[in-house]
Amino acid sequence: MKRTFDLNELEGVSKELIGAAQELNIWLLEGEMGAGKTTLVKAIAKELGVKETVASPTFSIVNEYKANNGQPVYHFDFYRMKNETEAYDIGANEYFESGNLCLVEWPEKIPSLIPDHYFKIKLEINDPQSRTIYYARH
Repeated sequence: MKRTFDLNELEGVSKELIGAAQELNIWLLEGEMGAGKTTLVKAIAKELGVKETVASPTFSIVNEYKANNGQPVYHFDFYRMKNETEAYDIGANEYFESGNLCLVEWPEKIPSLIPDHYFKIKLEINDPQSRTIYYARH
C-alpha cells in the first residue's frame, strides 16, 4: 500500500497501520535519517495507549513501553550497530520471539535476525511537512 500524507495526519496513519498489520508483531521501519520513523513510532504508541514519553533508543538500542492493554511495546533503533552480533547480544531474537509488538528502526543493520513474517513500513520525505509511506505484510 502507498499513501502520501501531511504530518498532521499521523493519528489517522497510525490507526491505518495498526489495522493493516493485523497479527504481525514485528514492524520494520525504513527511511533515511529525518524521514520521521521515530515520530511515527510516537504516534503509533499514542494510538496504543502508551502513557510514557516515547523517545528514540539510539543509545540504549531498545526502549520498553506499556500499551493500554498492559502488554509491552519494544522500540528498537539499530542505527549505531556495528554488526549483527551486537543486536544478538542484547537479545533481539528473544524480543522478536516474545509475541509483543516490536517497532524496529534501521532493520537493514540486522538482516539475518529479521523473522520470516513482519510488517514493513518505508517512509520517504516529500517536503518538510509531507511524507509518502509504503507498507506491506510479509
